[in-house]
Amino acid sequence: MRPAAVLLDFGGVLADAPFRADPPELVLRLYNLTGGALAPGLIQRSLIDGAAAYARWRDEDWPDELPHLDVWERFVIHDWPPLAQARVRGSVTKLSYDWAWREGWALRPGIAEFLTACAGAGIPLAVVSNTLCGAAHRDFLATAGVGELFAAQIYSDEAGVRKPNPQMIWNATDALGVSPSACWFVGDSRRRDIVCARRADIGTAVLMPSGRADSGGEQPDPDVTVTDGFGLLKLLKP
Repeated sequence: MRPAAVLLDFGGVLADAPFRADPPELVLRLYNLTGGALAPGLIQRSLIDGAAAYARWRDEDWPDELPHLDVWERFVIHDWPPLAQARVRGSVTKLSYDWAWREGWALRPGIAEFLTACAGAGIPLAVVSNTLCGAAHRDFLATAGVGELFAAQIYSDEAGVRKPNPQMIWNATDALGVSPSACWFVGDSRRRDIVCARRADIGTAVLMPSGRADSGGEQPDPDVTVTDGFGLLKLLKP
């Protein structure tokens, strides 16, 4: 059935990047920002441990999203010297952008073609994504030449909630002026995306597996499974 709108996750659906450790540029920026108060190796360790702790926290069910400052204070700089903490607090938005950005991001196969086909058919598009910094995702989509195709972009750091909280999807459908039951939602995780779709009463929940670990919690079946954007295109034009 032709969807009234299509909502898509970012990582694993619209775009993906090879795994990489935190970039040396971010470690150097923090080293300079804090006046050399911590050795680069300690900064790197704080980022690695902080990312792991943040990931564990994110796996709780229905968590509210944390503001940028809370993420840094809770997971990264809590044991840093007071002056170093103060200097980071003044730059958390830019640092969050740099931590979220991936130089290796690329649109997944067939995504550009699918988005273009939806736009040509008059089907509104929205991004619904959990992320530390939605501005980084928004800038990548603009750079990739597809940002203007989205009528709405909903990111957890801006919305204050995370998937599987259905409010993420409802924010998008409210912005588009459509009923969730008339929409498709495409995600790469059963535990977050498909659960979120079910809770939001989405009409068609589409799973596009990305290879990321997806264990524990609710594991509902999607309505459809595709491998990439070309699979979505076939759904749209059977």
